[in-house]
Amino acid sequence: MGTFIRVNSSKFPILPGESDELVNEGMYGKALAEYLVSRLREYGYDAPFCCCEDWGWWVELAGFPCTFGVCIYGRECDDGHLDLYVTDGAGQDRVWSWRKFRFIDTGVREAAVKLHGDLIAIFNADPEVRVLATDLDSPFVD
Repeated sequence: MGTFIRVNSSKFPILPGESDELVNEGMYGKALAEYLVSRLREYGYDAPFCCCEDWGWWVELAGFPCTFGVCIYGRECDDGHLDLYVTDGAGQDRVWSWRKFRFIDTGVREAAVKLHGDLIAIFNADPEVRVLATDLDSPFVD
């Protein structure tokens, strides 16, 4: 997992019924996940779906040698807006291959760097989205 991008926008509210889909209470971000599915497709990614996962929302990116996608973490602020964090959901840089009997490079490190840049470009191109930080180590740390 790479660095986190923190964004703010009234464009990504808590959606009706979203609370019923959450695995852990208060981990919102479905509107942003749906937005990224369509926007990432415009950038050439194969984004077949998004879904709720333990600590937020997952946007699947197909066509990589291992599990790869975008993780979205959101928490509700006192004013009703969401404090949103986005990062790549890269799998391991290296995996064990029994066929080759050695560790092999998955190639996701380069893909994660490209994805991070593309996410920033997507957000910066949208006048309704404000990028607050692009280099956070972890969400929810003040």
